[in-house]
Amino acid sequence: MRLPKPKKIIAPKYVAGLSLFKRKRVKIKLSANESALGPSPKAIKEYNKASKNFKRYPDTNGTFLRKVIANKFKIDKNRIILGSGSDQIFELVCNAFIKKNDEVIVPKYSFIIYRIYSKINGAKIIYAKEKNFTISVKSILSKVTRKTKIVFLANPNNPTGTYIPKKELIYLRKKLRSNILLVVDDAYFEYLKQKDYLSGLRLFSRDKNVLVTRTFSKAYGLAGLRVGWGYASKEIINTLNKIKPPFNVNRPALFAAAAAIRDTVWLKKEVNHISKWNKILFKKFKEMKIATNESKTNFLLLNFDRVNISSKKVFQKLGNAGILVRAMNVYGIKNSLRITIGNSKENKKLISIFRKIFNV
Repeated sequence: MRLPKPKKIIAPKYVAGLSLFKRKRVKIKLSANESALGPSPKAIKEYNKASKNFKRYPDTNGTFLRKVIANKFKIDKNRIILGSGSDQIFELVCNAFIKKNDEVIVPKYSFIIYRIYSKINGAKIIYAKEKNFTISVKSILSKVTRKTKIVFLANPNNPTGTYIPKKELIYLRKKLRSNILLVVDDAYFEYLKQKDYLSGLRLFSRDKNVLVTRTFSKAYGLAGLRVGWGYASKEIINTLNKIKPPFNVNRPALFAAAAAIRDTVWLKKEVNHISKWNKILFKKFKEMKIATNESKTNFLLLNFDRVNISSKKVFQKLGNAGILVRAMNVYGIKNSLRITIGNSKENKKLISIFRKIFNV
């Protein structure tokens, strides 16, 4: 019997940060860069209220949430598109703009989903080298050819936690051909307060060849609800809306996200918590001779080349203690782990287990 045959898909499957151990043994999850404090109580309240009306479809355009976002950031609501997480925005962009044999440039160490959706649409992935785990604008520009269609980057970057100063990002857009789409992922912008940094939204809100994405999964603590959004020219947004599935963000998620983005007090609490523990954890790991960069996000990248134990063994020992972190082999970063900053109790437990592992 002849069965339906799918087209050939030359793309890796996304592998979430699951451990080798059974889920029931994971007591502390520090693998997915989720919020340390969780969602705003106001967001939970709005979610519960909206959940009482499950029989109704959500507003397919998310009009209410787009208005809230537009008012918050002083932008045009008609240039906002909502997605089931920012992942869906990346998928829509790739579906709309990439043809077979187009080239897509990504930093060597970057969010894997960029290359997955690009490859599904037949693109060739071009990797730009990084310098000290920081995205190199010079390297990106050196990789541009007549076939280049999109440049993807996150700023700050995942999984390295580093960022590109605003002058370099402006220079990148200026030097790229106007028909190359620059996609700037602002997923972690809330955590970064450096003077030489500006978010993609603030830098490129008037540009017609830049798409900026944001998410409610990180600082706002709504990872389980899957809400993200993109901002670009009306031409780009209109194109994406043509292929966006209807009702792609559920009703409770829309109201929870609106409440979350309005609750500036809770967001500040989250950001201050991360800033405090970022410094503490950096100091503790440095005392243990574990190499780590001074991350500007809610996670740290640890390298174990200078110590007498491998990242694989540390990963296993943490897992045995019920702590799940992210192994970096899938990103091509050898002998390294990425660790999300948790709440105070989780962070203290993490430090305690590391002390036992390294006998300090």
